[in-house]
Amino acid sequence: MREDVIIGFLATAGWGDAVRVAMGADWSTRRYERLIQADGAKTILMDAAGDGVGQVAPFVRLCGLLRDVELSAPVIFAEDQGQGLLLLEDFGDDSFAALLERGDDPWPLYGVATDVLSHLHQRFDPGTAPDVQRYDLTLFTKQVALFGDAYLDAAGNPLTPAGRRALDEAWVRVLTHVLGIVPDSLLLRDYHPGNLMLLDRRGVRACGLLDVQDGGIGPVSYDLLSLLQDARRDVPDDIQAAMIDRYLVSMPSLSRDAFLASYAVMGAMRHARILGRVAQLAAGGGKAKQLAFLSRVWRQFRTAIAHPLLSPLQSFTDQHLPPDGAVPHILGR
Repeated sequence: MREDVIIGFLATAGWGDAVRVAMGADWSTRRYERLIQADGAKTILMDAAGDGVGQVAPFVRLCGLLRDVELSAPVIFAEDQGQGLLLLEDFGDDSFAALLERGDDPWPLYGVATDVLSHLHQRFDPGTAPDVQRYDLTLFTKQVALFGDAYLDAAGNPLTPAGRRALDEAWVRVLTHVLGIVPDSLLLRDYHPGNLMLLDRRGVRACGLLDVQDGGIGPVSYDLLSLLQDARRDVPDDIQAAMIDRYLVSMPSLSRDAFLASYAVMGAMRHARILGRVAQLAAGGGKAKQLAFLSRVWRQFRTAIAHPLLSPLQSFTDQHLPPDGAVPHILGR
């Protein structure tokens, strides 16, 4: 029984007598609990059973790389990677998402989150992590395949073999053009307010980083795009523009035009992947929380592919989907 394994792990780690409080999850299959000792000490249990076991080692590795450049990733207090179990530093409950929903001023939150990225990209050397996965043409095209496989099908226009080839060729053309035009660094992939925690620390260390197990080496544009074009919330245009400027000012050797081109393509690819994932959820009975993102992500995708570099994707989309992306159809409206 899984519970017996967990009880044994906690006992060995010295947390067997702690009170266990269940915590929520978002997209992942991982499960979390807060453990509280009688003296008030706290830690977080991450339970990554089944398919999630393979995410534990990358999570530990990425956290170490982030701490090496003096950013706030959780310290690992105990681990059994074979069983998918970790005890993590508890960063509290003040996620940036919760603070934004409470009505806190968004500017300092987005400001420090942007500064974390410039700090990381100035200090991290990709050559020091040859074992970390590369976000290259092969990985990006594999991730975006869900748009053709799931979204087009859910929209009522499943692709023919020829249509599938045309879509693949469009992505390859677009990605080939921009990969390499900006530097690579440590890419965290799911860099958004739900995975950022406000800590009582100074400077960029005030931003705690969670959910980094899918990170790798990839374009520096990706995480800022993930932060500012969030599937879960609308980020005001003035904040988006200001944070892009803030980042570019901190990276004076980076071409603005190259960055914005990469940013647009990374956006199209990320939004397409999310559209595919949400359509997949809808086909399987769905999760209401994720389905609510669909209209926003479709708008973000359409905005991204309006960039001239993405004309192959815009042409394909115009040929295969209606202007509304069949969002009402997918949502059953």
